[in-house]
Amino acid sequence: MSINIKVKNMLSAHLVVLFVSGIIFYPAGAAYSGETPEVFTLEQTIQTALKNNIELQRAKEDINAAAASKNASRANFLPVFTASYQYKHSYEEISSPLLGITTPENDYLFAASITQPLFAGFSIINSYKLAGLGLDAAGLNEKITRLEIIYRANKAYFSVLKALKIEGVLQETVEQRSAHENVAKTFYEVGMTPLNDLLKSQVELANSRQELTIAKNNLEYAKSDFNTLLRRPINASVDLVDILKYAPLTNELDYYLALAQKNRLEIKLAEMQIEMAEKELALAKKDYFPTVTLTGTRYQRGTDWDVDGGDGISDPNSWNISAIASWNIWEWGKTCFGTKEKKSRLLQAKFKKDELADKISLEVKQSFLKTKESENNILTVQKAIEQAKENLRISQERYKEQIATSTDVLDAQTLLSRTMTNYYNALYDFKISKASLYRAISMEPEE
Repeated sequence: MSINIKVKNMLSAHLVVLFVSGIIFYPAGAAYSGETPEVFTLEQTIQTALKNNIELQRAKEDINAAAASKNASRANFLPVFTASYQYKHSYEEISSPLLGITTPENDYLFAASITQPLFAGFSIINSYKLAGLGLDAAGLNEKITRLEIIYRANKAYFSVLKALKIEGVLQETVEQRSAHENVAKTFYEVGMTPLNDLLKSQVELANSRQELTIAKNNLEYAKSDFNTLLRRPINASVDLVDILKYAPLTNELDYYLALAQKNRLEIKLAEMQIEMAEKELALAKKDYFPTVTLTGTRYQRGTDWDVDGGDGISDPNSWNISAIASWNIWEWGKTCFGTKEKKSRLLQAKFKKDELADKISLEVKQSFLKTKESENNILTVQKAIEQAKENLRISQERYKEQIATSTDVLDAQTLLSRTMTNYYNALYDFKISKASLYRAISMEPEE
């Protein structure tokens, strides 16, 4: 009787192993929610991020502000029109027997003038050019922000896909280890394996569950980062179109280094900041020169509010034209020290450009090496996947012939799962690194 029970338990254990060994690997997908969720492609993700990003909206407003500043600076070339209306009340009317009223008790004065700057130490033209450079710089900042958002959209998109696939792999691993733990328990109960074999399977199952919990949290974080970038509700469902194809890099490092030095917008911005520093230096020198203005004024006086003459007003209407030249001869070195400051700012801008060029070269090389590393890993792991599948097939066949153990089959399945994890890491890291490389050369990714 005990022999029959032992045989039945062994058969049950064998059936469990056969069932486990026949499990087909599928990545975990999104749970059915009862509603059709919005499915994002990579292009939709990028466009939504560009449309909703607050940082990009701020950059566009910065362009509007810079354009308004340039228009305001242009007004300095044009004449200025001013008008004033004055009322003066004296304590009493002053008069003489010969001249009559000389100072009326109420005196109203209206004056209108036009002032045209003729020369201001080149400050007007330099201020206008500086405002124009500010507008160009705002435009470059907007483009830089746009490229950064495109890179972040690529990174968020592929990070979700990678986290989703890894979560699926670990979910499959937990199922395999759980089935293996059941088999080990059955084998132990019928006396086929020692206790430490069961304990080992239980420990491995616990470790796998812990890894799965971490993977689920990583997936939730990746989805939250995706939703935050697109300014969606942080817990909104994230469903993406997978992109398994990839285009290998076809050029060497020197090609991308040259492109970065040619196209990188930050370098162009640094060159523009050098020009702005030069204009600031020229502005600081304006007080070395005199300021010349031409002013024409028309006056109208009267003893009543309508400024139309009256007793004591000898000439109710008058006008004059004056040319005024002013020059600050001595200000205790203010202009000299101000000029020295701007010279130092100019040198700082030049040093910043050189420092930026070195930093960009390093950034390009790092992104290039990381991309090539991931590309090579993809090719290597692709071969390993086929080898792992073949290993699983052989283990299953050997088990059917009672040559291999259940542990051999489950180890082969675990090896396949780990290989798939490495593949997904390599694939999506390649896509993220490639997007980083294109960001480093100020170009949009091809994918």
